[in-house]
Amino acid sequence: MGCAPSIHVSQSGVVYCRDSDESSSPHQTAAVSQGAAALHGLFVKTEAADSIPAVLAYRSRQPPPCAGPRRKERGQPGAPARTRAPRCCGTEAETQSSSTGRQQASATEVQIGPMRLTQDPIQVLLIFAKEDNQSDGFWWACDRAGYKCSIARTPESALECFLDKQQEIIVIDHRNSRYFDGEDMCRSIRATKPSEHTVILAVVPRISADQDETSVLPLLNAGFDRRFMENSSITACYNELIQIEHGEVRSQFKLRACNAVFTALDHCQEAIEITSEDHVVQYVNSAFERMMGYHKGELIGKELTEIPKSVKNCADLSDTINAFIKKGKEWQGVYYTNRKSGDSIQQHVRITPVIGQGGKIRHFVSLKRLRCTNENNKQLCKSHHDNKCTGDNSQSESHSFKCKNRRKDSVDVKSITSQSSDAPSLQTRRNSSMARIHSMTIEAPITKVINIINAAQENSPITVAEALDRVLEILRTTELYSPQLGTKDEDPHTSDLVGGLMTDGLRRLSGNEYMFSKNMNLSHSHLSVPNTINDVPPCIAQLLDNEESWDFNIFELEAVTNKRPLVYLGLKVFGRFGVSEFLNCSEATLRAWLQVIEANYHSSNSYHNSTHAADVLHATAFFLGKERVKGSLDHLDEVAALIAATVHDVDHPGRTNSFLCNAGSELAVLYNDTAVLESHHTALAFQLTAKDSKCNIFKNIDRNHYRTLRQAIIDMVLATEMTKHFEHVNKFVNSINKPMASEETSSHSEGSDCERTANIKNFPDNQTLIKRMMIKCADVANPCRPLELCIEWAGRISEEYFAQTDEEKRQGLPVVMPVFDRNTCSIPKSQISFIDYFITDMFDAWDAFAHLPVLMQHLANNYKHWKTLDELKCKSLRLPSENNN
Repeated sequence: MGCAPSIHVSQSGVVYCRDSDESSSPHQTAAVSQGAAALHGLFVKTEAADSIPAVLAYRSRQPPPCAGPRRKERGQPGAPARTRAPRCCGTEAETQSSSTGRQQASATEVQIGPMRLTQDPIQVLLIFAKEDNQSDGFWWACDRAGYKCSIARTPESALECFLDKQQEIIVIDHRNSRYFDGEDMCRSIRATKPSEHTVILAVVPRISADQDETSVLPLLNAGFDRRFMENSSITACYNELIQIEHGEVRSQFKLRACNAVFTALDHCQEAIEITSEDHVVQYVNSAFERMMGYHKGELIGKELTEIPKSVKNCADLSDTINAFIKKGKEWQGVYYTNRKSGDSIQQHVRITPVIGQGGKIRHFVSLKRLRCTNENNKQLCKSHHDNKCTGDNSQSESHSFKCKNRRKDSVDVKSITSQSSDAPSLQTRRNSSMARIHSMTIEAPITKVINIINAAQENSPITVAEALDRVLEILRTTELYSPQLGTKDEDPHTSDLVGGLMTDGLRRLSGNEYMFSKNMNLSHSHLSVPNTINDVPPCIAQLLDNEESWDFNIFELEAVTNKRPLVYLGLKVFGRFGVSEFLNCSEATLRAWLQVIEANYHSSNSYHNSTHAADVLHATAFFLGKERVKGSLDHLDEVAALIAATVHDVDHPGRTNSFLCNAGSELAVLYNDTAVLESHHTALAFQLTAKDSKCNIFKNIDRNHYRTLRQAIIDMVLATEMTKHFEHVNKFVNSINKPMASEETSSHSEGSDCERTANIKNFPDNQTLIKRMMIKCADVANPCRPLELCIEWAGRISEEYFAQTDEEKRQGLPVVMPVFDRNTCSIPKSQISFIDYFITDMFDAWDAFAHLPVLMQHLANNYKHWKTLDELKCKSLRLPSENNN
């Protein structure tokens, strides 16, 4: 093969292209007449021979293998005379080393965030009117770096070449304006779209020692990115190009890749808005323009405060959002905003802070989508062909959950109040409670099956009776106890209570979120906690002397402890039951644990706060003191029950499970809409305990004890979830009450009670049922407290439900319990419904087992109080005469 073709121009201006190793012949020589002529796609201007450097408009060249060894840089020892490389007239030729045949650089992988890119070898355009040492220096530097290189001699050909190849680096000779003006050349290139991501280098003359350094501002204003002081050293040129590649070119390559991201954003169905840390709008996508009715030019550069806001948001919502995002936390929820037309629309919004240089928040990214719950939103949804809002209408228009059933018959609690409080009548009443167990009307199908089997056993042979016993054991240990409720005697109060407490968001709307602040990192320095239980202030110690009584006033303890009763009562109760000794932990560790748990209750809640936790702890301790309960449980069960009572509502947001599921809250998503709060309470309690060794009360017990204790605590807290209320009550009645009632009927000896409780200890499943029933009764024992305490609790829980209804209306969520509207609600009616539906049967069953005459007397008195208020059509908590007093 011959060497690469070279171009020769005769004295007369004729241009030839021929291979250097072959003689010229007519069929091998291309003659071009004077004037413009096409030569291998190049425009050639034939002028006089002395204008040869400007002849080729642009060209790529390749040193041929026959060109001899590559020249060394001047100044190197033994450097031979500089030789010119033959020119190739092919426009796609690449530079290669004449001696080594250097290969083109391979593609480079570049990472930008999670995006992985492949960068092709760099292309360089040299714009030099004349070939000289400097242009050769850059040429061979490109060869060494493996870059593709092209040379242009005139502004026109340079622009043509750039638009064709769109090189990443352009080197412009700015040393002499005789042939073209370098700044004008740069401006011409910058006027084109592809130059946005191109780095342009100006080669300027070397400055002598006696000259002042010139400013680079004119170059920057013309569009140059860098200045290179004249230096024909290949190494100097190579270093400059390599720095540009790893600096500006790599950065520009990443920026160019962002075009793909912006394209994706513009085709995204969700409206997206990006703002600065100062809430200045920096970007909105097409979906945002369609949703809001604005053109992006009307929004970009404006502060969010300049854009009209909707008055439908609650006053402090903006402060709440800012408090979240300024801390680097994501906020999501429902937000009202105004379109350009003035229409108010409701959006589901997620705002995510973006951390930038220095670890500071540099941007906020907001994702917004319409909630199709009102007419404006529905019309917008229909106008967006890509918005799929099916299903929301039916959910938003669904009626309140109808309780299919109010219990057809409830116990006549008033008749109990007429009885005397002496011992014989109390025993009679207890027997009455036991008798009613067999006629409870909330029977599930499985309960009926058990009753039929019990009846069949009476007249069956011994073998059949034993087989039926085995059947009963199987039935009692499976999840078959959910009741079937009737459809008669519907009452809105009962219906709403069932809908609000026994459902997990049956009317859930997708795409709505409810955020509440977790009280995870509170400082406890302001809490005055005793070193030991003996160090408590006298006023608190005097109150705690009465803590074993059922009539203990928890609100007085709340007042004297500045709404921190749990630590003080906990120390006293845990000390009485030997919790520290069982856990092998110090009193200081127990005190620190109680302090952390109490700090994570929300004192802002009117009901679900640490006072409620202390009240449930007090009730649990009272029940554990009852002989039959005490005889049925082990020490581990007692410790588990006290811990479960303490933590059972930790970090409660003051809203029901149904609310959180309807709002699509973070917790509801985490726990799959099932026992959301109860699962959170237990998980958080163990997280807080293990977080710090100073408050880890479990750190010294062995693994097996810990696992058993942990499982018992979790089981008891989950039992407080109301969706399985009747299941737990039915299991207790059929597995504990009825077998014990049968034994009491067949045995009349006084000593048989101890034997019966001993039998319960032999069946762990029965112990579990007792613990569940105990914490359930402790959790909702308010109607069984003395009247003044009962009234206070009724007011607090009503206020919490009122607040939830207010927020549901404000956020456009389904109203779970419509009767709990602060303007129309009758608290006496709600209490009567709660007692009739949830309390009476459960406490009859618990009284039949634990023997609780004082509680049942209070329950009767309180029920009579609420009935009297209801008959007088009074919606308040007290009788008019009591209010006057």
